[in-house]
Amino acid sequence: MYFIVVKYETLPEWTDTWLDLVDEFTKATRAEPGNLWFEWSKSVENPHEWVLIEAFTDDGAVPHVNSEHFKKAIKEMPKALAHTPKIVSRQVDGTGWDKMGEITID
Repeated sequence: MYFIVVKYETLPEWTDTWLDLVDEFTKATRAEPGNLWFEWSKSVENPHEWVLIEAFTDDGAVPHVNSEHFKKAIKEMPKALAHTPKIVSRQVDGTGWDKMGEITID
């Protein structure tokens, strides 16, 4: 699977409406056949930083970046951003989340 984490720092005036800006993109991506998850979180240290954790099947990543909703989002997002987003994108073994070995809850 492709596992991707992206950090977006929004301009202060866009922080409260970021999820509205990316709502259509989020819904369309989650509906893609190759999408495993697409989850937004907010940094607890930087009030303007959003973290996107996403994963795709091995065959799902290329159709995602070639989709119309991806291309549209790439054009719309920059107006709300303070900096170029930071990304970690890797192909990893697995098909989903595993249980953490160091903490076990029965």
